[in-house]
Amino acid sequence: MFDHVTIRVADRKASERFYNAVLAQLGIDETYRTESFSEWQDFMVAQAQGEHPQTRGLHVGFVSPTREQVEKFWRAGTEGGYTSDGEPGPRPEYGEDYYSAFLLDPDGNSVEAVHGGDRGEGAIDHLWIRVADLAAAKHFYETIAPHAGLRLDRDGPDRATFAGSSGTFSLVTGTPSENLHMAFPTDDDVHVQQFHRVATDAGYTSNGEPRERPRYHPGYYAAFVFDPDGNNIEVVNHHRT
Repeated sequence: MFDHVTIRVADRKASERFYNAVLAQLGIDETYRTESFSEWQDFMVAQAQGEHPQTRGLHVGFVSPTREQVEKFWRAGTEGGYTSDGEPGPRPEYGEDYYSAFLLDPDGNSVEAVHGGDRGEGAIDHLWIRVADLAAAKHFYETIAPHAGLRLDRDGPDRATFAGSSGTFSLVTGTPSENLHMAFPTDDDVHVQQFHRVATDAGYTSNGEPRERPRYHPGYYAAFVFDPDGNNIEVVNHHRT
Protein backbone atom coordinates (compact mmCIF):
# COMPACT_ATOMS: atom_id res chain seq x y z
CA MET A 1 0.00 0.00 0.00
CA PHE A 2 2.63 2.51 1.05
CA ASP A 3 5.52 3.52 -1.13
CA HIS A 4 6.87 5.20 1.98
CA VAL A 5 5.78 6.93 5.17
CA THR A 6 7.99 9.69 6.58
CA ILE A 7 7.89 11.14 10.07
CA ARG A 8 9.78 14.20 11.30
CA VAL A 9 11.56 13.83 14.64
CA ALA A 10 13.00 16.22 17.22
CA ASP A 11 16.30 14.31 17.51
CA ARG A 12 17.19 12.13 14.54
CA LYS A 13 19.98 10.23 16.31
CA ALA A 14 17.73 9.44 19.27
CA SER A 15 14.97 8.21 16.97
CA GLU A 16 17.42 6.12 14.96
CA ARG A 17 18.58 4.42 18.15
CA PHE A 18 14.99 3.62 19.08
CA TYR A 19 13.89 2.31 15.69
CA ASN A 20 17.08 0.34 15.09
CA ALA A 21 16.74 -1.31 18.51
CA VAL A 22 13.09 -2.33 18.24
CA LEU A 23 12.64 -2.96 14.51
CA ALA A 24 15.67 -5.26 14.39
CA GLN A 25 13.67 -7.64 16.60
CA LEU A 26 11.12 -7.90 13.78
CA GLY A 27 13.73 -8.55 11.10
CA ILE A 28 13.40 -4.97 9.82
CA ASP A 29 16.88 -3.51 9.40
CA GLU A 30 17.88 -0.03 8.28
CA THR A 31 17.95 -0.27 4.49
CA TYR A 32 19.16 3.16 3.38
CA ARG A 33 20.31 6.50 4.75
CA THR A 34 21.23 9.91 3.41
CA GLU A 35 22.04 13.24 5.04
CA SER A 36 18.28 13.92 4.99
CA PHE A 37 16.65 10.69 6.17
CA SER A 38 17.03 7.13 7.43
CA GLU A 39 14.92 4.33 5.95
CA TRP A 40 13.61 0.97 7.16
CA GLN A 41 11.96 -0.43 4.01
CA ASP A 42 8.79 1.71 3.62
CA PHE A 43 9.29 3.71 6.85
CA MET A 44 11.47 6.82 6.98
CA VAL A 45 12.69 9.22 9.68
CA ALA A 46 13.89 12.77 8.98
CA GLN A 47 15.02 15.61 11.21
CA ALA A 48 12.37 18.20 12.05
CA GLN A 49 13.40 21.72 11.17
CA GLY A 50 11.95 25.07 10.14
CA GLU A 51 8.78 24.59 8.11
CA HIS A 52 8.90 20.82 8.76
CA PRO A 53 8.13 20.40 12.49
CA GLN A 54 8.04 17.04 14.24
CA THR A 55 5.31 14.46 13.69
CA ARG A 56 2.95 14.03 16.63
CA GLY A 57 -0.10 11.96 17.50
CA LEU A 58 0.60 9.13 15.04
CA HIS A 59 0.17 5.39 15.57
CA VAL A 60 2.19 3.06 13.31
CA GLY A 61 2.00 -0.73 13.38
CA PHE A 62 4.85 -2.90 12.04
CA VAL A 63 4.54 -6.49 10.87
CA SER A 64 6.01 -9.15 13.16
CA PRO A 65 6.63 -12.63 11.70
CA THR A 66 6.04 -14.36 15.06
CA ARG A 67 4.58 -13.78 18.51
CA GLU A 68 8.04 -14.28 19.99
CA GLN A 69 9.33 -11.35 17.96
CA VAL A 70 6.49 -9.17 19.25
CA GLU A 71 7.76 -9.94 22.75
CA LYS A 72 11.39 -9.25 21.77
CA PHE A 73 10.32 -5.92 20.25
CA TRP A 74 8.68 -4.88 23.53
CA ARG A 75 11.56 -6.09 25.71
CA ALA A 76 14.15 -4.33 23.56
CA GLY A 77 12.20 -1.12 23.99
CA THR A 78 11.44 -1.28 27.69
CA GLU A 79 14.91 -2.57 28.61
CA GLY A 80 16.34 0.29 26.56
CA GLY A 81 14.46 2.79 28.71
CA TYR A 82 11.56 3.50 26.35
CA THR A 83 7.96 3.71 27.58
CA SER A 84 5.55 0.81 27.21
CA ASP A 85 2.20 1.69 25.67
CA GLY A 86 0.81 -1.85 26.03
CA GLU A 87 2.38 -5.16 27.04
CA PRO A 88 2.58 -8.12 24.62
CA GLY A 89 -0.63 -10.10 24.43
CA PRO A 90 -3.69 -11.05 22.40
CA ARG A 91 -6.10 -8.29 21.45
CA PRO A 92 -9.23 -10.04 20.20
CA GLU A 93 -11.02 -6.72 19.72
CA TYR A 94 -8.82 -6.27 16.62
CA GLY A 95 -8.89 -9.87 15.38
CA GLU A 96 -9.21 -13.45 16.53
CA ASP A 97 -5.46 -14.15 16.38
CA TYR A 98 -4.21 -10.56 16.77
CA TYR A 99 -1.14 -10.47 19.03
CA SER A 100 0.74 -7.24 19.61
CA ALA A 101 2.69 -4.91 21.87
CA PHE A 102 3.08 -1.14 21.98
CA LEU A 103 5.85 1.35 22.77
CA LEU A 104 6.18 5.13 22.64
CA ASP A 105 8.94 6.47 20.43
CA PRO A 106 11.09 9.43 21.59
CA ASP A 107 8.53 11.89 20.17
CA GLY A 108 5.58 10.19 21.89
CA ASN A 109 4.16 8.46 18.81
CA SER A 110 2.64 5.03 19.41
CA VAL A 111 4.60 2.20 17.78
CA GLU A 112 3.22 -1.35 17.59
CA ALA A 113 4.49 -4.78 16.56
CA VAL A 114 1.63 -6.99 15.38
CA HIS A 115 1.38 -10.65 14.43
CA GLY A 116 -1.58 -12.67 13.19
CA GLY A 117 -3.97 -12.68 10.28
CA ASP A 118 -3.12 -11.37 6.84
CA ARG A 119 -0.46 -8.72 7.39
CA GLY A 120 1.00 -6.22 4.92
CA GLU A 121 3.86 -6.91 2.52
CA GLY A 122 6.05 -4.03 3.70
CA ALA A 123 7.44 -3.20 7.11
CA ILE A 124 4.36 -1.09 7.89
CA ASP A 125 1.12 -2.96 8.54
CA HIS A 126 -1.11 0.01 9.39
CA LEU A 127 -1.35 3.61 10.53
CA TRP A 128 -3.90 5.34 12.74
CA ILE A 129 -4.17 9.05 11.95
CA ARG A 130 -6.18 11.35 14.19
CA VAL A 131 -8.16 14.01 12.34
CA ALA A 132 -10.05 17.17 13.31
CA ASP A 133 -13.07 16.41 11.09
CA LEU A 134 -13.62 12.78 10.12
CA ALA A 135 -16.09 13.55 7.33
CA ALA A 136 -13.76 16.10 5.76
CA ALA A 137 -10.73 13.82 5.97
CA LYS A 138 -12.67 10.87 4.57
CA HIS A 139 -13.89 13.01 1.65
CA PHE A 140 -10.30 13.94 0.76
CA TYR A 141 -9.12 10.33 0.70
CA GLU A 142 -12.20 9.16 -1.19
CA THR A 143 -11.44 11.86 -3.76
CA ILE A 144 -7.88 10.68 -4.38
CA ALA A 145 -8.52 6.95 -3.80
CA PRO A 146 -8.99 5.88 -7.46
CA HIS A 147 -5.62 7.43 -8.36
CA ALA A 148 -3.67 6.33 -5.27
CA GLY A 149 -4.55 2.63 -5.24
CA LEU A 150 -6.87 3.01 -2.25
CA ARG A 151 -10.37 1.86 -1.34
CA LEU A 152 -12.63 2.65 1.61
CA ASP A 153 -12.62 -0.61 3.56
CA ARG A 154 -14.52 0.27 6.74
CA ASP A 155 -16.72 3.23 7.53
CA GLY A 156 -18.02 4.00 11.01
CA PRO A 157 -19.05 7.00 13.09
CA ASP A 158 -15.61 7.39 14.69
CA ARG A 159 -13.27 5.72 12.19
CA ALA A 160 -12.78 5.27 8.45
CA THR A 161 -10.24 2.73 7.19
CA PHE A 162 -8.66 2.79 3.76
CA ALA A 163 -6.91 -0.25 2.31
CA GLY A 164 -4.58 -0.89 -0.58
CA SER A 165 -3.24 -4.12 -2.02
CA SER A 166 -1.78 -4.72 1.46
CA GLY A 167 -1.84 -2.64 4.61
CA THR A 168 -4.30 -0.03 5.86
CA PHE A 169 -4.58 3.38 7.41
CA SER A 170 -7.43 4.53 9.62
CA LEU A 171 -8.73 8.03 10.17
CA VAL A 172 -9.98 8.45 13.73
CA THR A 173 -11.53 11.40 15.52
CA GLY A 174 -9.36 13.22 18.04
CA THR A 175 -6.63 15.81 18.39
CA PRO A 176 -5.17 15.78 14.87
CA SER A 177 -1.94 14.00 14.08
CA GLU A 178 0.60 16.47 12.77
CA ASN A 179 3.23 16.65 10.03
CA LEU A 180 2.90 13.19 8.51
CA HIS A 181 4.01 12.32 4.99
CA MET A 182 2.41 9.38 3.16
CA ALA A 183 3.37 8.36 -0.38
CA PHE A 184 1.41 5.88 -2.47
CA PRO A 185 2.95 4.05 -5.45
CA THR A 186 1.84 3.80 -9.05
CA ASP A 187 3.40 2.55 -12.26
CA ASP A 188 1.64 5.13 -14.45
CA ASP A 189 2.41 8.86 -14.66
CA VAL A 190 -1.25 9.45 -15.56
CA HIS A 191 -2.26 8.40 -12.05
CA VAL A 192 0.13 10.99 -10.61
CA GLN A 193 -1.40 13.66 -12.83
CA GLN A 194 -4.99 12.62 -12.08
CA PHE A 195 -4.34 12.51 -8.34
CA HIS A 196 -3.08 16.07 -8.37
CA ARG A 197 -5.81 17.35 -10.70
CA VAL A 198 -8.81 15.86 -8.87
CA ALA A 199 -7.45 17.02 -5.50
CA THR A 200 -6.74 20.60 -6.57
CA ASP A 201 -10.00 20.79 -8.56
CA ALA A 202 -11.78 19.83 -5.33
CA GLY A 203 -10.11 22.74 -3.54
CA TYR A 204 -7.24 21.00 -1.77
CA THR A 205 -3.84 22.71 -1.67
CA SER A 206 -1.02 21.59 -3.94
CA ASN A 207 2.39 20.99 -2.39
CA GLY A 208 4.07 20.18 -5.70
CA GLU A 209 2.80 19.73 -9.24
CA PRO A 210 3.37 16.50 -11.21
CA ARG A 211 6.93 16.36 -12.52
CA GLU A 212 10.16 14.44 -12.32
CA ARG A 213 12.25 15.05 -9.21
CA PRO A 214 15.75 13.78 -10.03
CA ARG A 215 17.14 14.89 -6.67
CA TYR A 216 15.51 11.73 -5.29
CA HIS A 217 16.62 9.59 -8.23
CA PRO A 218 16.36 9.73 -12.05
CA GLY A 219 12.80 8.95 -13.14
CA TYR A 220 11.17 9.87 -9.79
CA TYR A 221 7.84 11.32 -11.00
CA ALA A 222 5.51 12.57 -8.28
CA ALA A 223 2.97 15.12 -7.11
CA PHE A 224 2.04 16.32 -3.63
CA VAL A 225 -1.16 17.65 -2.01
CA PHE A 226 -2.03 18.61 1.57
CA ASP A 227 -4.90 16.75 3.23
CA PRO A 228 -7.38 18.74 5.40
CA ASP A 229 -5.15 18.34 8.48
CA GLY A 230 -2.02 19.56 6.69
CA ASN A 231 -0.39 16.17 6.12
CA ASN A 232 1.69 15.91 2.94
CA ILE A 233 0.25 13.26 0.60
CA GLU A 234 2.11 12.01 -2.49
CA VAL A 235 1.58 9.68 -5.41
CA VAL A 236 4.84 8.56 -7.05
CA ASN A 237 6.00 6.55 -10.06
CA HIS A 238 9.64 5.52 -9.67
CA HIS A 239 10.02 4.31 -13.27
CA ARG A 240 11.96 1.32 -12.04
CA THR A 241 12.13 -1.83 -14.10
